[in-house]
Amino acid sequence: MSGRFDGKVALVTGAGSGIGAACAARLAAEGACVGVLDLRTAGARATAASIRARGGTAMALTCDVSDDKQVEEAVATLVTSFGRVDVLHSNAAVLDHGVYGRDRELETLDVAVWDRTMEVNLRGAMLMVKHTVPVMPDGGAMVLTSSVSALAGDTVHAAYGASKAALLGFTRYVATMYGARGIRCNAVAPALVLTPAAERALTPDQLAVKQAERLLPWACSVDDVASLVAFLCSDEARCLTGQTLVIDSGTLAHRPQHAVERWRSRP
Repeated sequence: MSGRFDGKVALVTGAGSGIGAACAARLAAEGACVGVLDLRTAGARATAASIRARGGTAMALTCDVSDDKQVEEAVATLVTSFGRVDVLHSNAAVLDHGVYGRDRELETLDVAVWDRTMEVNLRGAMLMVKHTVPVMPDGGAMVLTSSVSALAGDTVHAAYGASKAALLGFTRYVATMYGARGIRCNAVAPALVLTPAAERALTPDQLAVKQAERLLPWACSVDDVASLVAFLCSDEARCLTGQTLVIDSGTLAHRPQHAVERWRSRP
């Protein structure tokens, strides 16, 4: 790797698996000391151990990103060991069946599902920014994980989509507030990323629908997203801030005819 992050300290949330784990590994492979933060202690420790096994430097941190005090303590722990936070990748999101799986028709939506989605996806990102900005040197970089769900409607998951859309506005506000310090803030908006968990959760029919919506013959992988996040956090992207970069294999680049046909065929 190029060593783009030699001497830098990075903090990645939701890093116990999936996109977050891949991004933490990529930043570490390019020289960063990485705080691997996840709600699940076992996941954070596994990612950190994997990074160290490859010769990188990583610290596992356990935290509920929606809890102000827990976030403050987690950031303080990282700073005690490494002195600062140069890079923040706020990636944590609520995707468990008990919340995301119940985020369906609005007329039957449990308000607790809406609230928990906003707590983790939106307030969690705000709290990470709140507590890392004071310990981030001028010239730092932040990347928030949004979703294509922020940019196009669907017949389910309104809470998730609304939370991810709000992140795009929040990204622009953070970029504006701290641009004078040279701190950049951008968002990435992935479509479905075929992690093992996603493949287990989706039926063959659902996977076929997702494939039909893409222009390219391949879906995004966690490593594809990690490459984009690493670029945005690097000095190569020093003139990019307040932007949203869509990574979706062409899903949003055309009219979603297949989805429209399915919607029309609903009883």
